[in-house]
Amino acid sequence: MMRVQDKAILITGGAGGIGRGMAMALAKEGAKIAIADMDAKAGAQTLEELRQFSPGAIFIEANLRETNKLASLVEKTVAAFGKLDVLINNAHASRQKAFMETTAEDLDLSFSTGFYPTFYLMQAAYPHLKETQGSIINFASGAGINGDATQAAYAAAKEAIRGITRVAANEFGPDNINVNLISPIANSPGVQAWAKDQPEYYAAMLERIPLRRLGELEEDIGRVAVFLASEDASYITGQTIMVDGGAVKLR
Repeated sequence: MMRVQDKAILITGGAGGIGRGMAMALAKEGAKIAIADMDAKAGAQTLEELRQFSPGAIFIEANLRETNKLASLVEKTVAAFGKLDVLINNAHASRQKAFMETTAEDLDLSFSTGFYPTFYLMQAAYPHLKETQGSIINFASGAGINGDATQAAYAAAKEAIRGITRVAANEFGPDNINVNLISPIANSPGVQAWAKDQPEYYAAMLERIPLRRLGELEEDIGRVAVFLASEDASYITGQTIMVDGGAVKLR
């Protein structure tokens, strides 16, 4: 038996990067996958690949800044699969700027693509997850935990997500809903482009990672998502799982 056999899973930002990596890892373990993304072209391509392992997988084109439409992502997933077992809030956009240069627009972008969709999708998903005794996987960042320079908007939204994740873990726990976070360092297309343009900074970053490599999207980040979505993680909630090669050590 595969670890998430027949579980219905909704992933935001699922068309590329970490979202795609998780979708592929979960599909290969038997999950029914719904990916939501604003990139229709990438979504169609990822969907084609997913259907090799999850024949009923669906793609939902969505702009997460349209908060009045977020509940429809949950509704479409339930309509396709008859239930929702796991919600993964992965999507997030932000601008990197010095603290004193960060504007209201920068904060709005980070919160409207990361924090608010996470919050409202958790609310929309709750009654369905209560029925399935399911789980939520949100995303944190070492940028927020460490307070990395030039990451004010991103760090603020990510730490806000950590805050509501802990609250939800306490409130949803009696309903047997697990709510956790993944905080990754991943070998994403964006990081690969940055490494090519700024090799000296990339090398310095690797030096700060004890395992001296970035996490692979499917094999590393995706496998942790499989674990958190599976029954193996049924007694874990409210936790930030650092999937970063040891870069951040929480106490």
